[in-house]
Amino acid sequence: MPRLALYALVVCALAVTAAVVSFVEGSFLGIVWVLLAGLSSNMAWYHIRRAKIEKTAAAEG
Repeated sequence: MPRLALYALVVCALAVTAAVVSFVEGSFLGIVWVLLAGLSSNMAWYHIRRAKIEKTAAAEG
C-alpha cells in the first residue's frame, strides 16, 4: 500500500472519530470532520487505485 494512501486512511479514521465526539457533545463542528473524512477517503482510494494500475502496467511490460 502506498504511503500516502496509508496516511489518508489514518486521517480518515481520526476525522470520523472527531466527528462522532463532536456530535455526541452536541456540536455541529462535526460536519467539518465528516467532510474531511470524505476527502481523505477519496484521496486514499485514488492512491490505492493508481498504485494498482501502475503495478499491473509494470507486470505487463
